[in-house]
Amino acid sequence: MIPLREQGILQKAEFDSKVQTYWLLSGAWILAATVVGILLLPVWFAIGRAVTGHYLRHMKCVLTDRTLQVTKGVLTRVEKTVPLDQITDLGLVQGPVMRLFGLEAMSVETAGQSAEGALVKLVGIVDTRQFRDAVLTQRDILVAALADERQPPSDVSGRDRAASGDVLCDIRDILRRIEEKLGSRADA
Repeated sequence: MIPLREQGILQKAEFDSKVQTYWLLSGAWILAATVVGILLLPVWFAIGRAVTGHYLRHMKCVLTDRTLQVTKGVLTRVEKTVPLDQITDLGLVQGPVMRLFGLEAMSVETAGQSAEGALVKLVGIVDTRQFRDAVLTQRDILVAALADERQPPSDVSGRDRAASGDVLCDIRDILRRIEEKLGSRADA
């Protein structure tokens, strides 16, 4: 993997400060759902603003020419580097409370990931749709460039192609002889 400083940084996601209030209310909603949690609501509101603010300051999402790099977490730091050519979908989710705050969540899904859900989920990116489109555009550019690299040169002559075909025929014939010898040994 190419280090971030050697890759071309195309865009850095900014996060809306309203996501902090959204998280604070989401935590309060969960606490209010239980009897013990109701007692903890004043404590949550007292320290929740600091905790969510600290978490928000540590969230980063950087689009480079080859990857999407995400860093988040306070106690447990999570850093994920998602190769753009592996991204299969960038989903957007906006629940009723998110809509109230004008927030969206973007989920990143990749080829070969387990069925547990999104590989990365980011809430509160400023202008989420524009950032998603930038990621998808760069992914398409990268995939096209990689496909061009894998194409055989167009100046390969017919004689070279014929020679390659001859080599493949020779290999086929050798494999048939080996198969015949192995078959005759198994019969004996």
